[in-house]
Amino acid sequence: MIVLGSTGSIGVNTLNIARKFNLDVEVLVAGRNIDVLNKQIEEFNPKQVVIANKDDISKVNHSNVSFGQEAILDAIENSDSKTVVNSLVGFLGLRPTLKAIECGKKLALANKESLVVAGKFIDQTNLSPIDSEHFGLWYLLQDKKINSMTITASGGSFRDYPLEELKNVSIKEALNHPNWSMGNKITIDSATMTNKMFELVEAAWLFDTNRLDAIIETKSLIHALVNFEDGSTTAHIANASMQLPIAYAILGKCDEEILKPVNLLEVGNLEFRKIESTRYPIWEVKDEILNNLDLGVVLNAANEVAVAKFLNSEIGFLDISKMTMNALNKFNNVSAKTLDDIFEIDKEVRAYCDS
Repeated sequence: MIVLGSTGSIGVNTLNIARKFNLDVEVLVAGRNIDVLNKQIEEFNPKQVVIANKDDISKVNHSNVSFGQEAILDAIENSDSKTVVNSLVGFLGLRPTLKAIECGKKLALANKESLVVAGKFIDQTNLSPIDSEHFGLWYLLQDKKINSMTITASGGSFRDYPLEELKNVSIKEALNHPNWSMGNKITIDSATMTNKMFELVEAAWLFDTNRLDAIIETKSLIHALVNFEDGSTTAHIANASMQLPIAYAILGKCDEEILKPVNLLEVGNLEFRKIESTRYPIWEVKDEILNNLDLGVVLNAANEVAVAKFLNSEIGFLDISKMTMNALNKFNNVSAKTLDDIFEIDKEVRAYCDS
């Protein structure tokens, strides 16, 4: 297989699955974490390595190293691998997604942004999402009439903060997730609840419905619920580990224990909370976005600019949602007829948010 984003948390977990099932890794694609990459090269012996920056090539312990987006696309096209795991972060992951599909590869997709911005142009025939929420929904599907679907959120770094303190929180506080350790961008997206908006848009494309909602479940043990027409609900409960969805996405099925079962007696109790727009302003536009999925490209582009500005100390935490909602307001009539439109809209929204 090809692993895009091999040094991130999804990439590392993917290689844990590769190790467990003795899977061949042909290509590793990574950003700037060369130390971790070199350890991965030593263990998995890929034929090719692609990194983000030309300047880092000399630090990589491999004879076949290239850099940049075009090199990623070439690696996908020219590889023998039948499976591509795309765990790149951001809009950057869209072209590799499209290339993997074009080449007829099986796509294990952890790059949320691909479906968020271009879901209507993505052939899902060979696509499996690597996300505990979408995996949970898929796992629960039965031959019964479905009323609606619910996914869960952790609530992010500030779920218990006094509301009046949110305007002055630091970058360090924002990156301090209560349940797990992830990359900077997804941790910020979790704190603003934008990550959950992305997942609702993904679910809309994956399951062809806009009857979707999310709630906070503070222990991150319930990942998804399916509400049936007969009034019953089933929940997917599992310890928080991406290795389960990754194993299914790569292998198709899994008949052995990937993670320890949840012991409900040890858990004792679960707590559910409503996602309030006073704490998560982006939630105000949830229904608007679910009723016009073309807005996904605006949501993503504005959010990427805003998160980068926050991480550079240029804006405050609450300004992230403000900037995103401002862009959604400005571009609320957007309509993408082609893939080229997606790239054009993305460019326009970024320019607007940077001005």
